Amino acid sequence: MMMAKNREPDDTNFNIISSGTTIKGEIDTKGDIRIDGKIIGEVRSNGKIIIGNTGVVEGDIYCVNAEFSGKIQGKAEIAELLALKESAIFKGDIITNKLSIEPGARFSGSCSMEKEVAQPHKTPESNKK
Repeated sequence: MMMAKNREPDDTNFNIISSGTTIKGEIDTKGDIRIDGKIIGEVRSNGKIIIGNTGVVEGDIYCVNAEFSGKIQGKAEIAELLALKESAIFKGDIITNKLSIEPGARFSGSCSMEKEVAQPHKTPESNKK
């Protein structure tokens, strides 16, 4: 049996929160994340956040790109593109560069479209100086 070579960490991390799973607390990832379960708390990603048809988020969302098909209640700050799909129900405030809303999607709140939205990921290392 041969030993595997040590490799650099893969930057293409993809996280999945499955249907039937509930998480209470903060999620902070550098990779993409798909939520088909329920999150109660803040979700932050340096990549894309996908909330599937069965996904529920009660809290603020910060990421580069997002695609929402489920139920969201809170604030969403999306640096580039937010797509609200046909089955999406969003209650809260949106700050994004670009917004796409499919017919059938429901949105209740305010929307601010800005050229530059702050990048989503915290950098605790820089705060410790």
